[in-house]
Amino acid sequence: MDISTSESLFARALEAMPGGVSSPVRAYGAVGGTPRFAAEAHGPYITDVDGNKYVDLVSTWGPAILGHSHPQIVDAVREIVCKCTSFGAPSEPELLLAEAIKKRVSPVERVRFTSSGTEAVMTAVRLARAATGREKIIKFAGCYHGHSDSLLVAAGSGATTLGSPDSPGVTKGTAADTIVVDYGDLAQVEKALAENEVAAVITEAVPANMGVITPMTGFNRGLRDLCTEYGALFVFDEVLTGFRVSPNGWWGLEGAVEGWEPDLFTFGKVIGGGFPLAAVAGPAQIMDQLSPAGPVYQAGTLSGNPVAATAGLKTLELLDDECYSHMGKISAQITRTLDDELSAAGVPHIINRASNLFSVFFTNGPVTNYDESRAQDTKAFAKFFHTLLNNGVWMAPSAFEAWFVSSSHGDPELKIIEAAIKQAAIAAAQQGE
Repeated sequence: MDISTSESLFARALEAMPGGVSSPVRAYGAVGGTPRFAAEAHGPYITDVDGNKYVDLVSTWGPAILGHSHPQIVDAVREIVCKCTSFGAPSEPELLLAEAIKKRVSPVERVRFTSSGTEAVMTAVRLARAATGREKIIKFAGCYHGHSDSLLVAAGSGATTLGSPDSPGVTKGTAADTIVVDYGDLAQVEKALAENEVAAVITEAVPANMGVITPMTGFNRGLRDLCTEYGALFVFDEVLTGFRVSPNGWWGLEGAVEGWEPDLFTFGKVIGGGFPLAAVAGPAQIMDQLSPAGPVYQAGTLSGNPVAATAGLKTLELLDDECYSHMGKISAQITRTLDDELSAAGVPHIINRASNLFSVFFTNGPVTNYDESRAQDTKAFAKFFHTLLNNGVWMAPSAFEAWFVSSSHGDPELKIIEAAIKQAAIAAAQQGE
């Protein structure tokens, strides 16, 4: 009987799927080698088809915030899936989840569910254009908002520029409506707003797709003020941070304290509890422009799927203050170990942390924007990554991603992580030899 291995499965996958994967970063293109094929995951651990068990610091890119296959989530999903896998009709689970989101994030009066963060952001941009009667949007270099055409745009460093397509298939006309500015530069934002009729400014609440970039104090509030002044909507992308960094997302740590609100939120990851689910949300005045309440069309056969909504609702119910406190402590311990071991090995590095999200950059730093992030030593990271993997730690195969902990990580996992980091730091120091 044939025994499947990651190597044999990847060889087959290359013949069946583009690049052998369903999402590019999974292919190990940035670090080299053969991607490990996952077989099962429980709590803080993931096991591959080769039988190797790892402490998981990817957490399925954020949603497994309580650990994998949490018994109460599994029970809730089992109960609903025995009734139906999908209704294609209104159901109570999506209503309960929408109400839970409203309760946690006070500016939200309406919620529209989608199946992915890309769809949620695409809808937010369409709403902003409809509400303002304008076409251009402003985004920040290095911030990722999904792969819809108008947001799959990058720009060089320096002054504000009109975007150019970042992928074949994105038209120049679409890209020209997207203005890309450097993250953290309010002066560039104001200049772009003054010179263009802008429908919306969109930002990740905490950029985490060029590595974690902690927003400087007052930056998000400054965006809110500029949008108000120039009549643009402020879209706060919390697909990644929503309900991960606090019970009411990054807005709860910043906007709720400082007294400002975005015009629209996007959520994902955690609200699906590991299933495909995301949302755009905001005040009724804007959200009720969506069909059928208003003229802005958006639809999805699987939007608000009852299984996904049930998993997300149970996840939110289980996320209490103790969970967030615990994840904060685990993150702090891992970042201390990273700093200590990389320093001891003589590896240039900087660590950025925002609540329980963090990244290590292989550079002397600081890292406050996309250009500074791209300047890091990615070869050192690749060596670091493979050494962690070979020592039982599963993490994102890219130097430009966040590290994710869960409430299920504890002292036994920390010991494995700390021992692996020590070896990985030594390996990173030797990569150029």
